[in-house]
Amino acid sequence: MEKTRMTYDILHKLDKFIYTYSEQARLHFVKFETKYIENCLDFISENLVNIDERKGKSIKATGGGAYKYSKLIQDKLGLEVDKEDELTCLITGCNFLLKNISDEAFVYNRNGSPEYEFQTADPHVFPYMLVNIGSGVSILKVESDNCYERIGGTATGGGTFWGLGTLLTKAKSFDELLDLADKGDHRKADMLVKDIYGGDYKTLGMHSDLIASSFGKICPRQNAESDYNEADLARSLLFAISNDIGQIACLYAMMHNLKKVYFGGYFLRNRSLSMHTISFSIKYWSRGTVQSLFLRHEGYLGAIGAFLKGTEECDGEKFSWLENYAGSGSNRTQLTCGKRIDQLELDRWESPLTFCPLLKDPSTYIPDTVDLNSDKEAREYWLNCFEESIENYVKYAIASQPTSDTAAKRAAMFKEKFISRVQLLKIKPFAYGNLTVRGLLDTINQCLKEFDFPDPYLIQKRTENEYALTLLQERLEELDSLDIMERQKEIVMGVLAGNTFDWGAKEIVALMKKGDFDFKQARKQIPARPWLIDNLDEWVQKICNKPYQKIAIFIDNSGVDIVLGILPLTREMLRQGSKVILCANSAPALNDVTYSELIVLLRHAAAICPIISKGLNDGTLKSMETAQGGPCLDLSRLERELANELNTVDLIVLEGMGRAVHTNIDAEFLCDSLKMAIIKNRWLAKRLGGEMFSVVCKYERINN
Repeated sequence: MEKTRMTYDILHKLDKFIYTYSEQARLHFVKFETKYIENCLDFISENLVNIDERKGKSIKATGGGAYKYSKLIQDKLGLEVDKEDELTCLITGCNFLLKNISDEAFVYNRNGSPEYEFQTADPHVFPYMLVNIGSGVSILKVESDNCYERIGGTATGGGTFWGLGTLLTKAKSFDELLDLADKGDHRKADMLVKDIYGGDYKTLGMHSDLIASSFGKICPRQNAESDYNEADLARSLLFAISNDIGQIACLYAMMHNLKKVYFGGYFLRNRSLSMHTISFSIKYWSRGTVQSLFLRHEGYLGAIGAFLKGTEECDGEKFSWLENYAGSGSNRTQLTCGKRIDQLELDRWESPLTFCPLLKDPSTYIPDTVDLNSDKEAREYWLNCFEESIENYVKYAIASQPTSDTAAKRAAMFKEKFISRVQLLKIKPFAYGNLTVRGLLDTINQCLKEFDFPDPYLIQKRTENEYALTLLQERLEELDSLDIMERQKEIVMGVLAGNTFDWGAKEIVALMKKGDFDFKQARKQIPARPWLIDNLDEWVQKICNKPYQKIAIFIDNSGVDIVLGILPLTREMLRQGSKVILCANSAPALNDVTYSELIVLLRHAAAICPIISKGLNDGTLKSMETAQGGPCLDLSRLERELANELNTVDLIVLEGMGRAVHTNIDAEFLCDSLKMAIIKNRWLAKRLGGEMFSVVCKYERINN
């Protein structure tokens, strides 16, 4: 674990925004074959741990290697080795991944669309069965964090495949053997049902291509010449072992009435052939009643569990973790032998995160409207769109640090890192779980922070906030001149016009760069009704007849959006007697308002508007942070303090493309909801059946 210097908060001092620096914990996990253990220890000794820090310290380890390499670790690093129970660590690591990492588990559908069906975040993880495939196989029943047992296993596992594969082929490593199996044709070595019966065995429901006998065609050969090769043997061997593991796992699952079976260990390597074989076996033997699930980080379970055992005294339940896409799986770590190794990076959030209590069904909640893994047209468009827009991020990154001598170099490195991610995703769209617009935006932010650009739009946001505040008084007077029903309509129009100002929208950026695009012009851009989604009349009717008691508004952009759009809406709700919570990002993203910026803005707005001032003073207007660090909104990972406050909310308002369209347009809530956005992307507008500047004004009541 390391402490990384990250800049998250922006405070107000003497009417100027300044940076504050804080340390954030980051976990690095790497995986490699144990033949490189000495190289890895040398790398750690030279780069990560100095001699003084080692004195009197210990390191957590688990598995057979904790015993086999204990002395080597002590000699190389001078650290004592605390050996932890392997199965306990495996389960602890698996529970950790399922609870913390988005899209950790998936169903594999060979030749399916999508090929990888990632599971939604589920607050109800238990019970499940964990099949850990190492040298051998252990099968564990897990009922809770502290209730689990080993219910079975088999000695036929990864070690068997590697051992027999070494005898049958010239493969030098485990991965070479798997590569060989990918190229082979098992039908040249295996005896199939049709080889015995000439076709299907219909009476027993056995398809002609089912394997009747592994390596069965080899036994009766009389001639020295053969038509099979090493690749065919490797594939046959992989099928034999994978089928057996799948069948044994299925039988144990059915015996213990468990519907979910997760596979871990370092045998599968996320290889399509192995996963398909096990999936087929589970489905075949259970007749579809048992679900086989695989883990993106299956090779890290024990290591994560061992680390967590070492942090028990630090009360790890106080934190949450999220995957850092800028570092995970990048193969950037190089050992002294020149070998590059896979890695997983996790960043710690300094408080526990939880589901939004307003969600109707958290277990089916998906914080993304479009799955780019399965939608090829959308995937190609968005990947190209982000690749083409990266220069804009580079420009603002450099401009945000005008006194830095290294800004241009770091910005170039940021661009290279993100472009490499895009190129990988074009080939393997499933590399980091569900490929979504949210994930791509998160990746940009993480790459920016990796190269010390925590908030490239800081100066732009400050300028826009100061300008918009000069127009607030006039806007409020304009609204006050209208009758109540017309005022409600115009307030919504103002929210939509304000939401047009978004530095993350390519075509809007072009308009704003001309310098003559203002709030009034944005107001004129709003198309005539009926809109793409138009529930404005229902909203006005409701708000004029019966105000809400408590409202949560998830805000979007700085400047005109928050000041001339959201603050007038907030003021109106306060005037009607409602309590209002303004929910803002915890960390910077594009030109979105952060929590610390919001506090400053509200103080300035209070000097202009007595209603806002009174709300702040009597507590009917509160600002809270969401624990989000991107332009989109994942309601499965909210700050716990905010989640507790949301329990008594009777209206949730989501504003902006990122929060109301890309992620939550279909989200269902236990309370009334209002989702508002201007579609500022021509391609997306067309996909949704509208035009540029189409309006989403979706008002849903739980009791119609």
